[in-house]
Amino acid sequence: MLFSRRTFLAGAGAGASVVAITGCGSGGGSGGEVTFLVDNDPNNVVATELLIEAFNDSQADYVFTMETRPGGTEGDNLIKTRLSTQDMPDVFSYNSGSLFQAIRPAQNLLDLSDQPWVSRVAEVYPPSVSVEGAIYGAPHGGSNSGGIWYHKPTYEELGLEVPLTWDDFIANAEAAKSAGKHGIIQSYGDTYTSQFLVLADFHNVAAVNPDFAEQYTANEVGFADDPTAFKAFEHVEQVTQGGLVNEDYVSTTLEQALAYLAGGEGAHYPFFSSGMAEIKATHADKVEDVGFFALPGDDPETNGLTVWLPNGIYIPSTAENQDAATAFIEFAVSAEGLAAMAEGAQPTGPYMLTDVELPEDVPTAIADLQTYFDTDGATTPALEFSSPVKGPNLENILIELGTGSIDARTAAERYDQDVEKQAQQLGLEGW
Repeated sequence: MLFSRRTFLAGAGAGASVVAITGCGSGGGSGGEVTFLVDNDPNNVVATELLIEAFNDSQADYVFTMETRPGGTEGDNLIKTRLSTQDMPDVFSYNSGSLFQAIRPAQNLLDLSDQPWVSRVAEVYPPSVSVEGAIYGAPHGGSNSGGIWYHKPTYEELGLEVPLTWDDFIANAEAAKSAGKHGIIQSYGDTYTSQFLVLADFHNVAAVNPDFAEQYTANEVGFADDPTAFKAFEHVEQVTQGGLVNEDYVSTTLEQALAYLAGGEGAHYPFFSSGMAEIKATHADKVEDVGFFALPGDDPETNGLTVWLPNGIYIPSTAENQDAATAFIEFAVSAEGLAAMAEGAQPTGPYMLTDVELPEDVPTAIADLQTYFDTDGATTPALEFSSPVKGPNLENILIELGTGSIDARTAAERYDQDVEKQAQQLGLEGW
């Protein structure tokens, strides 16, 4: 399935587990014990532990605990099951965008439109957690972005500049290859990473056709018949068949790819900005040797970033303690709550709140993302936040393309067919 902001460190737990987190200042909590359900990604767990501890210490009415669930399809199914059986904890974190739409928000979730924090949320976020104008979720942590990691010392050594067009990007990759480095690192050993030259290109698609997502949802346009969208498939073919990638790209893992990047063996790596967590964990002395830029398109004037919006924090309509749940969410989107989370896991991009800035100690590559967010028209939510239509087999189709088993046209047509099946299952009009 498509990689939907589920970070690459996600664990593979078989079920949910409960971890009690209580702050020394919580005083027992006259409002009773309340549970917050989150996915079991290790970074998320650490950040949530500190968030809960800070909330419990900040007031004496409620005591919160954390429950974890698996990520991926197993976690999706667990969320749907617990909502349908009315067995959902009073607060939970889950995807925004297309997967949010699949859990029947109007039926299963509490409308949060009247909450005081709503006025502080960045304009781009509410549509990803809304149905017919009703807002059901609050942003959980920072954003994530798709683009290109690059090795700064290589750029300095070769006199390269951050590219604003695809052609300039390819020229930089060719210069790096001529210098004995991997021009563009690929890591098909972790199959989902094959998708980033396509997924992170959506800003460029939307810059040419702002109505693409709406037309795509209505089955009026596809990747094979839209010239701009099709280019991303041609790019995958170009970089692999043109010999710009590492020779072991078919078996290379994400961890190995980031090692190539941090060590200067490779010049570029298409991935999420959340790759910084792995770089810090395994190459802490190289954090400032890497930078990040938006995947370039054809027009330097419309250069910008494709953004994966944060998960939402939701309250099920069956919540027994709605007062506790709403108080917790208000704390989670406060500067104090976000600071607590950042102590456990630094954000991988700007927050979706207009009055909370990134911590001063985030790596330069992450801090630099703020420039895109501060520039009008320089950020676009990934397609999955604007359309419920997506197919589960993109990563495998792109591996076939990247290894030369099929050409770009065939790959795009296959993905359009894959999408059609998914849209029909959702019962969307026009399919």
